[in-house]
Amino acid sequence: MEREILSIVWRRGSATAEAAREELNRPLKDSTVRTVLRRLEEKGYLAHAVEDRTFIYQPAESRQRVAGRAVKRIVDWFCEGSVEALLVGMVDSKVLDRAELQRLAARIAEAQRQIGGANPSGPNKKEAKG
Repeated sequence: MEREILSIVWRRGSATAEAAREELNRPLKDSTVRTVLRRLEEKGYLAHAVEDRTFIYQPAESRQRVAGRAVKRIVDWFCEGSVEALLVGMVDSKVLDRAELQRLAARIAEAQRQIGGANPSGPNKKEAKG
């Protein structure tokens, strides 16, 4: 349920407990939704503002940044900190195909150029291999 409510807030940009409850695919009490929203805020996913005694929740971080942190935990836990090992596992498991790896390599190369013209054939190139 946390993921569903967080997705609603990310999609809408902000939401009250009532708005989130109305978008859920199952009937829940307003107090249950408020509890989940509060827990998501305690975990750092949401923040709130108060308007006329109503809590309005908004994302504390983008979906992409939260996903990045989750992947970092997976890399640290299962791959001993090796992003390369994660990517190899994703290829072996057919999560990523060659075209996706090529797009990823192109994005990495572009990011390196934007950061400061890092040498694409230098030691950082190994992350893009697949």
